[in-house]
Amino acid sequence: MLTRICAIVFIAATLVSCVNNDKLGSKNNPVKLYFTPSVDSDTIASNSTDFLKFLEKETGLVFKTGIPTNYIAVVEAFGSKRADIGVMNSFGYIMANSKYGAEAKLRVIRYGHDYYQGQIIAHVDSGINGIQDLEGKKFAFTDPSSTSGYMFPLKIMRDAKVNPSNTTFAIKHDNVVTMVYQKQVDAGATYYSAPSSSGEIRDARSRVKTQFPDVEDKVKIITTTEKIPNDPFVFRKDLPVEITTKFIAALKKYIATEAGKTVFKNIYSVDGIIETTDDDYNGLREMIKSVDIDIEKQLKN
Repeated sequence: MLTRICAIVFIAATLVSCVNNDKLGSKNNPVKLYFTPSVDSDTIASNSTDFLKFLEKETGLVFKTGIPTNYIAVVEAFGSKRADIGVMNSFGYIMANSKYGAEAKLRVIRYGHDYYQGQIIAHVDSGINGIQDLEGKKFAFTDPSSTSGYMFPLKIMRDAKVNPSNTTFAIKHDNVVTMVYQKQVDAGATYYSAPSSSGEIRDARSRVKTQFPDVEDKVKIITTTEKIPNDPFVFRKDLPVEITTKFIAALKKYIATEAGKTVFKNIYSVDGIIETTDDDYNGLREMIKSVDIDIEKQLKN
């Protein structure tokens, strides 16, 4: 019996030793890149394959992607070291930084801007023409982690002391638009992006335009929120500097190519990236405090 126990201990120690000896970025210990699933996971998976090949060729490192079911899983992956680098939503980053010390070093550019906004929309037949008109109405948010589809619009309504009669979480931005369009609710909150130079809409209503070609005529914008810093690329706090440096250089080179532009446009509607720091998200932290959102509680939900 003692011999068996000793053998088991020896094998376990050997396995631990092997794991510890595998250098991060090697075949047996790849750099783990996580994507927040803000779009369909199949879309992310199919488009990220080319990106991984480019990364491995440029850096000499081996990478592995992870696409969990929700943003909380990405946050927790930094705590358990299952994620080394992540593309996150802004609120998810605040949580990962607060809990595990993960750090933002890059921020995405969309439609020429390093920020985005939220908007409050309403059906044209709802009788809603301003924030005060939301009193006693049925309202749809996206989900509790959404800055543009929940937190910032919520702040607007609280500042105006407006209380809808009923609120619901529709999970996705296009779901909110659909609910407003079909009069399931009177109004809702989604992300906002300014129209193109030709006047083509690029806010959440554009996501359902194929299904509802007259969405612009039926769903109107009541107001937009403050500016919100775009999604960051986030790095584990004790990730080796060499890996961080190589990844950033390769990413910049990739997004400068036509293939890279197409891939990131397909995944996150990204046009480019800029360098960022944790301080760029202080305004978001203050907003979270103002609407009394408990980050620790969010992690436990």
